[in-house]
Amino acid sequence: MNHDLVWPLWQAARPAGAGQANPPTTSPGSLLAGIAEPADLRALARTDLPAVADELREAVLQSVATTGGHLSSNLGTIELAVALHYVFDTPQDRIVWDVGHQTYAHKVLTGRRAAMASLRQMGGLSGFPRRDESVYDAFGTAHSSTSISAALGMAVAARAQGSDRRVVAVIGDGAMSAGMAFEALNNAGVIDANLLVILNDNDMSISPAVGALNRYLAQLVAGRFYQQARELTKQVLAGVPPLRRMARRMEVAAKGMVMPSTLFEQFGFNYTGPIDGHDLATLVPMLQSLRQASGPRLLHIVTRKGHGYAPAEQDPVKYHGVGRFHPALGLAKAAAAVRPTFTQVFGDWLCDAAERDPRVVGITPAMREGSGLVEFAARHPDRYFDVGIAEQHAVTFAAGMACEGMLPVVAVYSTFLQRGYDQALHDVALQGLPVVFALDRAGLVGADGPTHHGAFDIAFLRCLPGMHLAAPATGTELRQMLDTALTLGAPMAVRYPRGTAPDIPDRQAQGVLPVGRALTVRRGTRVALLAFGPLLAAALEAGERLDATVINMRWIKPLDTAMLALVASQHDLLVTLEDHVIQGGAGSAVAESLQVQHLSCALLQLGHPDAWTPHGEQAELLHLLGLDADGIVAQVQAHPAYTLSPVRAVLS
Repeated sequence: MNHDLVWPLWQAARPAGAGQANPPTTSPGSLLAGIAEPADLRALARTDLPAVADELREAVLQSVATTGGHLSSNLGTIELAVALHYVFDTPQDRIVWDVGHQTYAHKVLTGRRAAMASLRQMGGLSGFPRRDESVYDAFGTAHSSTSISAALGMAVAARAQGSDRRVVAVIGDGAMSAGMAFEALNNAGVIDANLLVILNDNDMSISPAVGALNRYLAQLVAGRFYQQARELTKQVLAGVPPLRRMARRMEVAAKGMVMPSTLFEQFGFNYTGPIDGHDLATLVPMLQSLRQASGPRLLHIVTRKGHGYAPAEQDPVKYHGVGRFHPALGLAKAAAAVRPTFTQVFGDWLCDAAERDPRVVGITPAMREGSGLVEFAARHPDRYFDVGIAEQHAVTFAAGMACEGMLPVVAVYSTFLQRGYDQALHDVALQGLPVVFALDRAGLVGADGPTHHGAFDIAFLRCLPGMHLAAPATGTELRQMLDTALTLGAPMAVRYPRGTAPDIPDRQAQGVLPVGRALTVRRGTRVALLAFGPLLAAALEAGERLDATVINMRWIKPLDTAMLALVASQHDLLVTLEDHVIQGGAGSAVAESLQVQHLSCALLQLGHPDAWTPHGEQAELLHLLGLDADGIVAQVQAHPAYTLSPVRAVLS
């Protein structure tokens, strides 16, 4: 749906002033200050709600400007949050927000306004709904397309318990494109549960929405305007019979625009809409009516990301996730980085690889900007495929391409590949197909927290027969490993973190690394630090302080077993370092190799513990987990193999 065209039509069809945000005030007003919980909101007159929304929009804007976070998505759901908590008896009634990065207004209205200063900071509020944070967070969400399934389960449970509680799922048009959402719709219509689904149609996920569903929703909106225009034409031309007859002939020709039954009605839902999601005068009575109804219902609302803050309205992608900024000035133009991020290195490599080989294609599940594919999409539009929020489809789509001789590169965040694991196993690895997985945001991601930390990919990928897995320490190694992946004729995943690469790769250079070969970067005594990926920098600093050998392991599968045998024979303690869970990770692979080779050497595995790592700055979290240089040194010096007399020195 092109909102540049649609939005003026919405404005023209609405009552004067309806749903329009007033200019932001300098501080939250008295109405919002008096809302400690949704019951306080429900005590207000309906005529007060637009003022509450204005104050709430300003509060969210100021909060995000202070802490950073998701902005445009939250500004787009201000009126919806107000209307939902005004109409529904929360927390008795359940509201499930899909993805959940648009719930800042919900948090403010549910008693967390004072705590918003801690948003996304270590020990502070999460940027997503969490059941352990508030009774108003009915379900923890951060990955998309789960809301309808969870809400359906809640609705069925309410029926089984004889409860009259209402259940609402709020899902965006981008999230609605995922298969899981349709699986839930399919089941809900059969179960005939008392469930309200609100489709928040803003033409966006993070990148602009794509696919046939997006076109279909545009047709629904177009049909709405057709119907409005038809009624207006009848009124205007009522007294001019010749013109009315001509208009009637035109109407017959255009009837294909109006659908007798929507897709959602075919699923068994009572469909209503589309309506303006910023117009409280329409939204509130509509929700009140739907709350009294029963069975599966779907309300289609149209909103605009960034609504009420002009810079975010004009560029919702830029303002999707922001750092600290001054609202009056907007986001400052980013200074040219001294070194590129790993994401930028990947994007440059993919463009270069595509220039060299026409078989190379890029695939992303709705993460064009986040995965560094903007330039590739512009330079090679015929070889760029954004499949929408559909990780399962992305992986098997790549497998089909690989079957026909193409070289597909799936650019996906580590945390999102979890959703395509069955396909990575059965459709790629089992068939030995040469699909390259570029796993961005591997390891700790920072403020988005445990739902987004890429902490499990080593464990779930290295157990797959035939899978190759590598972790670059630098941008140059990232390019080399990706070059290597294209030559293997087998599946390979390259995991790399969020953040700046410690070097500037030469884009003209090509290099294929020897598979399964590690590299010694410092020679020392007694202790060998085996670093997987960018923890090499901390390992080198710790190595200087410990006079330890430092190995850049590079490969997780296959491991350099010859290097392991050598360092095990020359050192008292081997220390594995990985930005990943210890259980099943690279350190576990080293332990298995030592056992298979019947090598006896003390082993210390450092990584993420068997616990959920919270949100916070990356450096804070690395320090918390003991994965910075200070933590590595302290843990090595506390190990019995280090504190006791050196065994090998005694034997010699």
